[in-house]
Amino acid sequence: MLSLRKDKSEEDDGIGSAYMNVDKSAVLQDARLFNANQPNPRKCIQILTRILCLLNKGVKFSRQEATTTFFAVTKLFQLPNQGLRKLLYLVIKELAPYADDVIILTSSLTKDMTGSEASFRAPAIRTLCKITDPTMVQAIERYLKQAVVDKSPAIASAVLASAYHLMQTCPEVIRRWSNEIQGVVSGPSIMVQYHALGLLYLMRQNDRLATLKLIQKFLQSPLRSSYAHCVMIRIVARQIEEEGLADNRNMVDFLETSLRHKSEMVIYEAARAIIGLSQLTAKELAPAVNVLQIFCSSHKSSLRYAAVRTLNKIATRHPSAVAFCNHDLENLVSDPNRSIATLAITTLLKTGSENNVDRLLKHICSFMTDITDEFKVVVLESIRMLAAKYPRKYSVLLNFLSGLLRDPAGYEFKKAVVVAMESIIKDNPQAKNLGLLQLCEFIEDCQHEKLTQRALYLLGREGPFLNRPRQFIRFIYNRIILESAAVKCTATTALARFGANCDDLLPGILVLLERVMLDDDDEVRDRAAFYHYILSSGDRNLMKEYILNDDTRLNMQALERALLAYTQASEEEQVRPFDLTTVPIEEPPSEGASDFAAIADSSTVGFFEPTIGTGAAATPGTATGKGDGAKVGTAMDAAQGPVGGLGARRQDRFAEELEAIPEIKALGSLFKSSNDYELTDSGTEYVVTCVIHTFLHHIVLQYDVTNTMEDQLLEDVYVDVEVADDEFEVLNRLPIKSLPFNSPAPTYIIVKLPEDASLTTSFANTLRFVVKDVNAAGPNDPGISDEYALEELTLPVAVHMQRVMKANFAAAWDEYGDNGEAEETYFLTKFSTLDEMVRELVAHLGMQACERTDQVGSSEKAAHTLLLAGVFRGGVSVLARCKLAKSQPSAGQPAVGINLQITVRSAVPEINQAIADSLS
Repeated sequence: MLSLRKDKSEEDDGIGSAYMNVDKSAVLQDARLFNANQPNPRKCIQILTRILCLLNKGVKFSRQEATTTFFAVTKLFQLPNQGLRKLLYLVIKELAPYADDVIILTSSLTKDMTGSEASFRAPAIRTLCKITDPTMVQAIERYLKQAVVDKSPAIASAVLASAYHLMQTCPEVIRRWSNEIQGVVSGPSIMVQYHALGLLYLMRQNDRLATLKLIQKFLQSPLRSSYAHCVMIRIVARQIEEEGLADNRNMVDFLETSLRHKSEMVIYEAARAIIGLSQLTAKELAPAVNVLQIFCSSHKSSLRYAAVRTLNKIATRHPSAVAFCNHDLENLVSDPNRSIATLAITTLLKTGSENNVDRLLKHICSFMTDITDEFKVVVLESIRMLAAKYPRKYSVLLNFLSGLLRDPAGYEFKKAVVVAMESIIKDNPQAKNLGLLQLCEFIEDCQHEKLTQRALYLLGREGPFLNRPRQFIRFIYNRIILESAAVKCTATTALARFGANCDDLLPGILVLLERVMLDDDDEVRDRAAFYHYILSSGDRNLMKEYILNDDTRLNMQALERALLAYTQASEEEQVRPFDLTTVPIEEPPSEGASDFAAIADSSTVGFFEPTIGTGAAATPGTATGKGDGAKVGTAMDAAQGPVGGLGARRQDRFAEELEAIPEIKALGSLFKSSNDYELTDSGTEYVVTCVIHTFLHHIVLQYDVTNTMEDQLLEDVYVDVEVADDEFEVLNRLPIKSLPFNSPAPTYIIVKLPEDASLTTSFANTLRFVVKDVNAAGPNDPGISDEYALEELTLPVAVHMQRVMKANFAAAWDEYGDNGEAEETYFLTKFSTLDEMVRELVAHLGMQACERTDQVGSSEKAAHTLLLAGVFRGGVSVLARCKLAKSQPSAGQPAVGINLQITVRSAVPEINQAIADSLS
C-alpha cells in the first residue's frame, strides 16, 4: 500500500515533474553510468532525457563537457534496446554542434542506416546527415540516394528532409539525385511527395526555365498530397509575384481552382496566396474573400482564426473588398476566443465607414472590458488608423481614448492610448486643442512618470501655436510644483518653449522661471536659469538653437564612433574642433512602415527562405519639363533606404564594415546608405546589386556580386564604371580577389563628388573578371578574362539627403526667408494623378513629408501642396514646398500632366538651386 501511495503522489505531481529542475552537474555525474560494463537501459533513458531537457532549455555545455558526454553516449550503441536507441539519435543530434570528433560515429550510424532493422534506418539517416562533414557526404552518397527510392515512406522522407539541410553545405551532391527525386514526387506516399516537391523547387529556384517546367508539369497533373498541393500554391504565388500577371494567367487560374479543393488546408492556402498577390485588384480578390467569409462561420476555431487574420491583413490594402464581410465579422466580436474577437474588431475598424464609427466604438466599449492589455493595444492601433482615415471623427475618437485613460490599466496600455492620441493631435490640426486639453487632464492624476513627460513634451511642441496657448500654462506649472525632478525638468523645458514662441506670454513665463530657480533639485534650477537667460536676451538665434531646434536627432552609435575616431586621431587633426555636422542623423520612421508590416506575411513566406531587404531600384523615366528632354526619376525606394530602427541598424552595420577598409575610412563619417539597386535579374549567371554610400565629399558604390555558376571560380572581380558627368571623378576601385560559387562578396568604387552643386548623374556598369574552371583551377592556370554587362545606375538627389520631421513647417519656413531661395516650374506629362506625383517627389528628393502633406486625399482634387524637410550632407537643413496642379482640359480633351512649382530654402543658395534643378 505504501508503494501505491508513492506512485499516486508521483502521478499527482505530473509526469514531467522530475525534469523541471534538472541540475547540469548532477546530470554530467550520472552520465558516467554509460561507461559501465552492463549499463541499465531504464536508467540510461532517464539520464538521456534529462540531458535533452538541459539542451532544450538552452543550458550551455562547454566543449569539453559536450565531448565527454558525447563519447559516453556512443558506448550505449552496444545495447539492443529500441527505445534507448531512438533516444540516442536525438541526443547525438543535439550534442553534435558542441562536441569534437563527432565524425567518429559515422560507421555505427552507417551500419544502422543500411541494417535490417527498419525502425533504426530513418533516425540514423537524419543523425548521420546532421553530424557528417560536407567533405564526407560523398562517402555515404550511394546509401542516401538508395534511401530516396526506398519503399518505406518514413525512410524516404527522412533522407529528403535531411537533403534540405545538406543543400546549404553541399548542393552539388543533392543536385545529382534529381532523377530519383523526380521519380518519388509522383509516387503514392503523401509525405514523400510533399518533401520531394519542396526539395525539387529548392534545387531549381535559381533556374527560371527549370522552375517554369516544374510548375507546368504539376499544373497539368494534380497532386495527391494536400501538403504538396500547398507547396505548389506557394511556388506558383512566388512565381506570379516575381514574373507578373501578364504571362501567368494559367497560374492564377490554378490558384482559383484550388479554392474548390476538398481539403480545407489547401483552400485556405490558395485564398492566402491570392490575397498576398500585390498586383490583383479588389475585384479579382473577391473569390478568395468569399472563401474566407465562409470560414468565418466554421465550427473550427482554427479556421475562424485563420480567416479573420487574413481578412485583417487584406483590409489594410483593400478595405472595400472586405467590407461585405462585416456582418460575419460582427458576429465574431463575441467569439469566446479573444484572439479571434480582437482580430474581428480591428478588421471592422479598417473596413467601417464614417457613418458607423460611433456604433463600432460602442462595440469596443463592451469588448475592451473582457480582454487583456495585450489585445487592447492591438485595437488601439486600428483606432489610430481609423482616425487617419476619417479625420472629421476626431472628437468622438479622442473622447473615447480619454475615457480609456481614466480606466484602471497597466503602463503599456496607457502608453498605447497616449501614442494614439499623439498621432491624432499631430496629424489633424482641428484635433490639437481638444486632444491637448484631454492630455492635460490626464497628467493631473497620472501615476506613470514617463507618460507625464511624454504629454508635457507634446504640450511644449504643439501648444504655443494654438489660438489660446495661455490655457496650458497652469497645467504645466502644476507639474513643476507637484511632481518628481525628472518631470519638473520636462515641464520647465515646455514652459521655455511657450516663452520662445509666444511674445505675449514671455513676461509671465520669465516670472515662473524665476520661481523655478528656487527649486530643491539642481538640474531643475540649472534649466530654469539657463532658459531664463536665453529668453531674457531676446536673441532669436539663441532661442532657436537651444530651445526650439530639437527636430534633428543624431544617431548615437554614429556619434560614438565619430568621437572615438576623433580622440584617437593625431594631434594635428585634433587641433580642429569636433564637427557635429559630419555625424548622420536618426531618420523618422516612414508613414507606411506599419502598413507594410501588416501585409508583409506574403503567401510565399514560411516554407522557403525568402529574400528580404533587396528592393529593386526603378529606372528613371522621362517627362516634358522646361525642355523636351527633361527627366525626372521614378519612385526610387532604393535611394531612400530602410526606415525606422531597422534602417539605423543597417547603416550602423555598413559603417562598421566600411571603417575596416583603410581607403574608405579615410573619407570620414558615413552620411547615408541607400537600399539595394538590382543591376541584374535574380536568375542570371552573375547576380549584382549596388548600395550607394554617401560621405561628405565622396560616394562609395558597393557592388555585391554573387556567382551562381557551380563550375566556375571568378578572380579579380570588379565593376568598370563610366560616369556620364565628367565632374564626378572615379578615384579608386577595390576588387574581389576570389569569388567561388554562391558566396556573395563586395567590390567598391570610390567616386569624388564635384565641387559645384551637381547632384545627379548616371553610371554605366560592366562587370569584369577572370573565369577559371573550378575543377581545374590552380596557381598556374591564368584563366580567361571576361565581362558581363550590367544595368545603368542613376544617382538621385535622395542619396545626398536624410529625412527629418519639422513639427511646425511654417515657422521653420519663415525663419529662412526668401533670400537665396530657388524656385522652378515644370510641366510633367508622365504623371496623371496628384497622388502618383507626390510619391515620386518624396522618393526622388529623399525628404520627409511634413504635416501629412503626402496624403493627397480625394482623387478628384485638382491642386495640392507638398511640404518636405531634410538634411543635406554636411548638416545643411533644407525645406521644400511643392505646389501641384492638374492641367486643365481643353476642347473636350482630358487633362494630361501635372504642373509643378518647387521652392527650396536653406542656408546655402547653391544647394537650393541644385535641388530645384534636379527635376530638369
